[in-house]
Parts: sequence; structure tokens; C-alpha cells
Amino acid sequence: MDRNAEYFGVSILDLMERAGRGVAEVARTEFALKGKRVVVACGTGNNGGDGLVAARHLKDEAGVTVLLAKTRADFSTPEARTNLERLGDAVPVVEGAGAGVKPFQGADLVIDALLGIGLHGEIREPYAGLIREMNASGVPVLSVDVPSGFEASPSVKATVTAALIDAKEGMTEANAGRVRVVDIGFPKDVMELVGPGEFLYYPVPRPDSHKGQNGRLLVVGGGPFTGAPVFVSLAAYRIGVDVVHVATPTIAFEPVAAASPNLIVHPLAGSRFLKADIGHVLEIASGMDAAVIGPGLGASDGTKEAVRQLVRSLNLPIVLDADALTAVSEDLSCLAGRRGVVTPHHKEFETLTRTRLPAELPAILEATRTFAKTTGLTVLLKGPTDVITDGAAHRFNKVHNVGMTVGGTGDSLAGICGGLLSRGLPPFVAARMAAFANGYAGNLAFEERSYGMMTSDLIEKIPRVLKDFVP
Repeated sequence: MDRNAEYFGVSILDLMERAGRGVAEVARTEFALKGKRVVVACGTGNNGGDGLVAARHLKDEAGVTVLLAKTRADFSTPEARTNLERLGDAVPVVEGAGAGVKPFQGADLVIDALLGIGLHGEIREPYAGLIREMNASGVPVLSVDVPSGFEASPSVKATVTAALIDAKEGMTEANAGRVRVVDIGFPKDVMELVGPGEFLYYPVPRPDSHKGQNGRLLVVGGGPFTGAPVFVSLAAYRIGVDVVHVATPTIAFEPVAAASPNLIVHPLAGSRFLKADIGHVLEIASGMDAAVIGPGLGASDGTKEAVRQLVRSLNLPIVLDADALTAVSEDLSCLAGRRGVVTPHHKEFETLTRTRLPAELPAILEATRTFAKTTGLTVLLKGPTDVITDGAAHRFNKVHNVGMTVGGTGDSLAGICGGLLSRGLPPFVAARMAAFANGYAGNLAFEERSYGMMTSDLIEKIPRVLKDFVP
């Protein structure tokens, strides 16, 4: 949310000021601080910056010392560095703690601003040592946003947690102490928008990974149309998938195979995808991580029946797009127990639900949420504002442009989404990331090509999205 807010023009420095001021207020109300000694343990990121602001707001009523986990030079964000400078000489600052030093000895309260949300596995030094010292000190601990090491090891045993904006998923009194929510004035509309922050979830390949371990995607498409499965496949490659297989009717085999040597293309029996092809497709799917079904298949009765049977039989996360949406709309029971994403535009959604889509965004959201709850699938509804929901949570995407009405941009979106599913991301996260990535790449293409942009221009910009936003 911080990264998204900054992208949409919200001042992180202002949010940090409100957060630190709120943490200081929690410290006052939860602990008798007047004349007491407070140690604020700060990491090098924005969580540490929040702690620095809290130290500044508490300095006139308590004896405050700031303990930096590392050195001043290690601060990783400009906002945190600014708040370190704002402390000036008013608060003593200690850079790290040497061997044998008990940094929290004699304190009446420790404010834990070492590490924020999103860490897993083993915490590294110097943070692990400081967390252990904090836990062993016997001093009450007020954690900022989450106890440092939350969902990792070791983790701080907090007395109280000042949760910024809202309590975090998984927080209990056992792992976070008493939870006090601090309203920092985060704009509600920005909270609901997708942005660069989604890429904190991007699964960066392990250094020792090999071919196929970073996503194997099956695309079932083509027949009457040959461009759509190609766009889907190339977009999946550009979002970082290792291998893409395309199952396509014989009539489309040569054009699809000739479109790019990167594609592994499997010819099916006839000129249309039919029930007789399902066994072959399931055989190919046995080595895949996810599938995109629908692009370019056409809407003949035999194809629609085959799509429904394939959806029932395929035990993979799926993206249903284009002609697959028409097929499943005739019998939604085929979606029972399926996991994945549907990517309709407004007319396709009306076909799926057999109801007219409302005009106002809140009502549109309610309609998509209802469908997601009913089917268990994440909905990525394409429109002037994309609506993304898994039936519980929701997000909106406004990052795109009018040039993206050109044919094929929806195929690109489906390919990005399928590629991310094959990389192991949950459907709701994959849909959020795909919506922003497709729109941002489209904006980059529009800057160069204006109204003459094509989907191939957009697809070539997808790696730039990764370069700009993957941490």
C-alpha cells in the first residue's frame, strides 16, 4: 500500500508522520511514560522511520534513546533518512549494539520498529540478535504495525502492537499482544487501487532454479482464430514463465507455430477443439502448472461442449477468457471446485450471469463479488475501471489507456494472469498484478505509438514493468 500510495501521489513522508504520532499516542495511553526511559529500536526501512517519528513525539515527556539496528548510512528510504535528520541532537542515537551489551537493560518500555510486514523464514543478524535481546529483557514492548519477525523466526513477543491502518491478517493476542489500530489517514480510494506494490508478491526465481521450475503454462486456444493464443503465450513468457505449451486444432497449428520459435505447439485432431481432443489435452496438462482456456477457440456447439468438459476434468489453476466464457455460461456447474480467474469484459460478464450489468461502480462491484462468491473464482472484470474480486476482498485498476481498445490486449492480460498462476501466485494476487502490469505496459506502448499501438507493442513492454517494479 505504501508503494501504491507513492505511485498515485500520496506523500509517504506525511503518512510516516501520522503513523509515528499515532504510535506515540498508543505509548502514552497504554503505558505510564512520564519520566520513564524508552528505547526505540529502529530498522533501516519505513518501519524504522515510523519509530523515529514516535521518538521525536515522546522526547519531551520521557527519556528517549534511539537504537539503530545498523548505521545511519544503511537507511534504505529517503523518508526514514529525513526523520533521522529531524531528530537532530534532541534524542541520543546509538548505532547498533556490540557483543555483551544489553541494549534494553534499564528501559521501562521498548518500542519495536525494527521490521515491518511480509518477512518469512529465518531473520538475519543483526535483527535476530536484537529480537532475542528484546524478548529476554523482560521489558514491555510496543511494536509498530507488526511485531518484528511476524510470521518469521525469531519474532518479537509484543505487549501491545500499534497496527497501522488495520490489524494484519493472522494477528492474535498470542502473537501480537493487545492490538491497537492507528488511523493514519490513508486515502480509501488509494487503498482500493492496484499499483506497483503488487510486485512485492512477484516470485523472483531462485539462483539454483532450472527450466520449468518458474512456471509451465498450457494455452488451449486457436482454430478459427490464430493470433489470440499467440498473444496469450508471448505475454506469459514476458511476465517470466519458463515454458509455454499451446494445444491448438490442426488448422491453426502452422500459423501458431510459425509465430514464434519460443512456443511449443501441439496439434489437435481437427479444425475445431472438440471432445475427442480432451484426452490429448489432459495428457499435455499433466506436466503443467496452470492453463489458459478460450482464446481464439470459436463458439461452435461442439467446441463449447468440449470446453465445459475440459474445465471439469482439468486439475490445474485456470484462466477462462474469451470463447471459454461463452461456453461455461451455458452450464456454470462445470466451474464447481475449480480454482482460478475469469477475465470477462462487460458484455461477457452479462452473458455469464444472464443479467444486465449495472451502470454505477459500487453496483458493478457487488455483482462481480456475488459471482465470485458463487463460483469460487476470482473475477477480473475489464472496463473503464477494472474490477478485481475474489468474493471477499476487492481492488480496482485504473492504469490503462484508450489505445488499449485494439484487438488482443485482453489476450495479453489473460496470458500475464495465467503466467502468474503458473508461478504459484494465488488467483486474487495474480489478477491484481496482471491488471496493473498489462495497463502499465500498455501505457508505455502508448507513449511511443499513440493511437497506432498494437498488442505486440504492449507485450514487448512487459519486461519493463518487471524491471521497474520487482524489488
